Amino acid sequence: MTPWLSALLATLLLLSPAARAVDEADLLPIDEAFALSAKATERGRIELTWKIAEGYYLYRHRMGVQPADGGFKANPLELPEGIAYTDEFFGDVQTYRGDVTAVLTGAAADGVRTLDFQVKYQGCADVGICYPPHTKTVTVELPADVATPAGLEALAAPAGTDLFGTATTPAIAAGGLPLPENQAFRFEAIVDTADRLLLRFTPAPGYYLYRERNSVELQAEGVRAGEIQWPPSQSHFDEHFGDVQVYFEPVDAPLPLIRDHTRAVPATLSVTFQGCQTDGICYPPMTRTVELQLPAGGVVGGPFVGGPSGPTEQVGPEGPPAREAASLWLALLLALGGGLILNLMPCVLPVLSLKALSLAQGGGNHRKARAHALWYTAGVLASFAAVGGIALALRQAGLALGWGFQLQQPGVIAALALVMVAIGLSLSGVVSFGASLAGAGQSLTEKSGPAGNFFTGVLAVVVASPCTAPFMGTALAFAFTASPLVAIVVFLALGLGLALPFLLIGFVPALAARLPKPGAWMETFKHLLAFPMYLTAVWLLWVLAKQRGADAIGLALVGAVGLGLGLWLWEKARWKGALAKGIAVAIILAALWPAVLVQRMPAPEKAAAAETGVVAYSADALEQLRRDGRVVFVNMTADWCVSCKANERTVLGRPAFREALERAGAVYMKGDWTDVDPAITAFLESHQAVGVPLYVVYPRNGGEPEVLPTLLTQSIVDEALAKAAN
Repeated sequence: MTPWLSALLATLLLLSPAARAVDEADLLPIDEAFALSAKATERGRIELTWKIAEGYYLYRHRMGVQPADGGFKANPLELPEGIAYTDEFFGDVQTYRGDVTAVLTGAAADGVRTLDFQVKYQGCADVGICYPPHTKTVTVELPADVATPAGLEALAAPAGTDLFGTATTPAIAAGGLPLPENQAFRFEAIVDTADRLLLRFTPAPGYYLYRERNSVELQAEGVRAGEIQWPPSQSHFDEHFGDVQVYFEPVDAPLPLIRDHTRAVPATLSVTFQGCQTDGICYPPMTRTVELQLPAGGVVGGPFVGGPSGPTEQVGPEGPPAREAASLWLALLLALGGGLILNLMPCVLPVLSLKALSLAQGGGNHRKARAHALWYTAGVLASFAAVGGIALALRQAGLALGWGFQLQQPGVIAALALVMVAIGLSLSGVVSFGASLAGAGQSLTEKSGPAGNFFTGVLAVVVASPCTAPFMGTALAFAFTASPLVAIVVFLALGLGLALPFLLIGFVPALAARLPKPGAWMETFKHLLAFPMYLTAVWLLWVLAKQRGADAIGLALVGAVGLGLGLWLWEKARWKGALAKGIAVAIILAALWPAVLVQRMPAPEKAAAAETGVVAYSADALEQLRRDGRVVFVNMTADWCVSCKANERTVLGRPAFREALERAGAVYMKGDWTDVDPAITAFLESHQAVGVPLYVVYPRNGGEPEVLPTLLTQSIVDEALAKAAN
């Protein structure tokens, strides 16, 4: 039922015989039932108060105020919450009893002393009679404008224009009474491009703006503010801060944006700045907020300037370039260290065992060791550049992806499992890949050559995806917010760290001399290395079961059996005709088809989490817990993340962790990023994380959360929870 139809029915009820059955002589006149008064507490604030007689009530949704002329530019009417009530005509409504005050804010025209407002309202009596909608005109006297000293005229500064082309109003000169801050310092902001805002600060004549004493904060999904690019400023001696840089004239300053996507999003820009009146007062820091709509487009990443989140303090004209250069060098060092530590992570060890076998086969030959190291490094660097390039391209296309994103694809998991089975069969002696297949990336056994070493480097990068070593998170966060060229350099530094131990062995003779001599032991060692490959395949199939269920495992196992049959036939057909080899190749290719089918399978319905004391992550649940003042420990994990599982086994799954949660009164919340999940991706992005694991502790009764290291210890967790509880 529309509001107007409801109002009409309420009026008809007043005129109906049933309504007239009530003695209307007992009904108060509407101006006595709802006595209205209005006053202006400021030129831009009008208060309207109704005194409601006992036994009567007003409808909240039937109240409205508008200026009777053009002398007041009004904002929406501000009404307090009313009493919930189910009305037979209007349904669920809110009503007022006793008294109620509404506030109308806005801007009064200069020189206007009185204003007329049309006020509309409707109410009822408890006896069952409703008044028709009522309109009343009230006159409000406004306070006088800010006075100026006698004989002092306002300086007529040339009227400039704001960012929207509107003429600015001349201001009072220095030496007069201080202007209100919104007249002394005007601020506007508009969207210049998808990657940049344009800010304009306009101090009134006789006022100046500090260059350094400002900050900017942007609230927009997946978009952060860089540093304000200030133009040259003027030196000035200030009695409050000494020698400072200031602006006496209007100043335009671009604000670069750092985007994680190219979608159009709404944005709220808050800029805090400070200024003074010449030879007069110094205003406290003032904050202006502007609502903007950022268009689609732009470049994902952009210059890495300013902090990763929150307000960006301005540090002077030399700050941004120096900070960017320092951040780049720090990111490169962290990437190099993270790649080096990655060699010790469990997900890389199976492939490194292959490389160890390859080096042992060199038998101390320095030339071969250098060749092995260089080709292996080339494979690692090429793979890191490829993975980084793909991730950056997909992020620029609007997808939010991070480290390990390929393992969220079931088809990739199934294909990797089949590759591990093939390598295991080769090491077990079921098949030997000769020179004819070397170009395809094999000779990981005793016939290893450049292609085999290169392939080992590629494989090391692929299986390293589930692991996040210390320092990697910070370096990758920098890469995903930097320009594409800088990001690729960071990825290459990460690869160089992974390959560094083998480069040292290849180019430092003393290290190479410590390698064992070739011998009969190598055949046994080669067979032994097959079993880590089989175990890796089993682990990948377990991840696949989590992603797509038992049917996917059945398809993958059929593929593994078919692959084994095809490789066995290939070995048998080695000295036979092309037909036998063709059949073997056809079977091998057919064995890869289940990986394609698995990728097309829908994700199974997830059963409700049975883990005791764990709350499944949702943004709404986290927000409610924070409103309730609870300590919250958030664990973002994935089944394919080896680092995650190691932390859960050594720390998060132990009684000591539960005891720490109880002492802090904390809620344990877990998010599963095994499959693509936009909600978890958004959470990761909000903390500048490029993947899992991510551990965040939210303190009691609000406050900034603390992000914990990717490798946990019980002492780290205990300290963070105790700090959050206090």
